[in-house]
Amino acid sequence: MNKEQAYKQLEDAEVVPCVSAGIADAKEVLNACLEADIPAILDRQEGCKGGHSCSPKFDLCVRPEDIPKVMALLQARWKALLAQEGTLIDHGVGANESDNPPCPACGCTADLVEGACAECGLQLEH
Repeated sequence: MNKEQAYKQLEDAEVVPCVSAGIADAKEVLNACLEADIPAILDRQEGCKGGHSCSPKFDLCVRPEDIPKVMALLQARWKALLAQEGTLIDHGVGANESDNPPCPACGCTADLVEGACAECGLQLEH
């Protein structure tokens, strides 16, 4: 799927923000969604208020029913990166249940809370 096809599919659909990131990361996730045939678009968030300088953030917007697909895609990409870096912990038979992979955002290894990192809240499971 390309960007034009995604725009056409989402033209009259309800879309909701699913992921918020800087432009480079947002484009990377958008491209991954399009490659997986998940229609998605980017929407720029409002800038910082009160004279603070910060880099712009973008929301990846999808149909509500596509959120689980995006979360599964992100989780698979996260696990692939862990495996590539050699930090993926084997949770197979006999593995210690307290060994959690580190959160890609903050490095926390605590148990997830409702599928999210206990430290920073990043959603890692759907």
